Amino acid sequence: MRIDVLTLFPEMFDAPLSYSILKRAQEQDIVKIVLSNIRDFATDSYRKVDDKPYGGGPGMVMMPGPVFDCVEHVQAQTEEPGHVILLTPQGKPLTQHKVVELSQRPRLILIAGRYEGFDERIRTGLNAEAISIGDYVLSGGELAAMVLIDAVVRLMPGALGDEDSPADDSFSDGLLEYPQYTRPEVFRDMKVPDILLSGDHGKIAQWRKEQSIQRTKQWRPDVYETYLQSQPAQDKKKI
Repeated sequence: MRIDVLTLFPEMFDAPLSYSILKRAQEQDIVKIVLSNIRDFATDSYRKVDDKPYGGGPGMVMMPGPVFDCVEHVQAQTEEPGHVILLTPQGKPLTQHKVVELSQRPRLILIAGRYEGFDERIRTGLNAEAISIGDYVLSGGELAAMVLIDAVVRLMPGALGDEDSPADDSFSDGLLEYPQYTRPEVFRDMKVPDILLSGDHGKIAQWRKEQSIQRTKQWRPDVYETYLQSQPAQDKKKI
């Protein structure tokens, strides 16, 4: 996979892309991440990429020209067209289901905005998908792009090493992950549940499923309701 990131601050990505899973995935050619500075495509001597919004209002809006030119420049670098994504709080929420979908695409182009947002023609003219990582506002789309990159890359074959790891993640089956324990067996009078020490893998799997359901119901009732609705009618009575 190739991921292009279009941003006004490419240096913000230096540290996140230089450690752990993302670093290894790049070194092993599992993913290629290319950073492009939108400001390099400004047409005036001030390298201006924003302007006042028509109709008035606070702040500045990213101009379409530099963004279009930057996208068209990176699109031309490979024969495989990239799926364009705008990182914006106005977008659809990023879910694990969406992450799985994106991980199966050969190429993504992420546009990290700044200021008060994008000229609407950027979204419509580039046929871009708007994605949000949560119902809150950040100073820019860079952190959101980092979150999306991390979530997508870790699902790619070979990125984690243990191929079974993503299958147990929270939301992978519509539920939060079950509680995890490691050594010591007893810590400050808190003991590991006996079932996990039993060696009975069938009962352990059943316990983990029950714990996932209980935790989801308690901590994320919205997620639990969605999970419940996805179950066959005969299974809903057992949950």
